Amino acid sequence: MPEPQSATPWELRFGARVLRDGGLEFRVWAPRVHSLSVHVLLGEGRIIPMAHCAAGEFSAVIPDLGAGIDYLFVADEGKERPDPVSRWQPAGVHGPSRVLDPRAFAWSDQDWRGLPLRRLIIYELHTGTFTPEGTFDAIIPRLPYLRELGVTAIELMPVAEFPGTRNWGYDGACLYA
Repeated sequence: MPEPQSATPWELRFGARVLRDGGLEFRVWAPRVHSLSVHVLLGEGRIIPMAHCAAGEFSAVIPDLGAGIDYLFVADEGKERPDPVSRWQPAGVHGPSRVLDPRAFAWSDQDWRGLPLRRLIIYELHTGTFTPEGTFDAIIPRLPYLRELGVTAIELMPVAEFPGTRNWGYDGACLYA
């Protein structure tokens, strides 16, 4: 089994992580369970036992998987749960988690230095009510309208997953998704 690789400063210590040499590392802190497995929902599915490391931490490295797979954690009693440190919950907060590789995104804003505070005109935008669709993508065509209003910065809310289709964002779950 490959040795887990150390996280870079921006990577999360727990959850699912795509390893640089291929494969995935799953890491969970679950101090009240005796055993934990990861249920990979690929093909017919696989249940992989996780090793109990220390202080309630469990981990598993699976060399033949990558980003895009769905998974759930299975505790002692067989109850399946999404990853509490999931980066993507495509089926909602109670559904399976999906592995996302943040390194796959090509950043292009490295030269942007922001605006001076005196030039900021902040618009607090509620994603769910700003457009009929209630999605981040539906906001994009309306950005010129906000610019015409004089808006120079947008504060998005909610930015965490939540149960249901509309929410003010105050009871977020899956805070990394």
